[in-house]
Amino acid sequence: MAVTSVTHLNFRGQARAALEFYQSVFGGDLAAVTYKDAGNVQDPAEADQVMWGQVLAANGFHVMAYDVPSQTPWNPGENAFFLSLRGQTTQEITTYWERLSEGATIVQPLAPAQWAPLYGMLKDRYGITWVIDVVSDYNG
Repeated sequence: MAVTSVTHLNFRGQARAALEFYQSVFGGDLAAVTYKDAGNVQDPAEADQVMWGQVLAANGFHVMAYDVPSQTPWNPGENAFFLSLRGQTTQEITTYWERLSEGATIVQPLAPAQWAPLYGMLKDRYGITWVIDVVSDYNG
């Protein structure tokens, strides 16, 4: 089993441009799934914004990003990033979830999602927001 942690940057309508910029700097492959792609459109004006995106380069650079929906409070000085934890199996991720959940505020309960076998979000007892999921082959 292997688990990775990746910085997950939060934007308001600039995630795609930021990912394209980071790709131009570090190389690698850019992948992006829009809210429309994932069937999760809350505001039609934001349908083409990035719900999940990443740049992954052979040199080891890896960053994820998304556009915070307009109905969700966002301040780049307060929640500019998440820590994304991705695992290979539901058992592995469930174990980490249970441990991180102690004293945490659950933002999104750990459950199957349209884009991943398991997905959840919590703010741990130290105020760090974790996005936790099982790697899938979803490609928009």
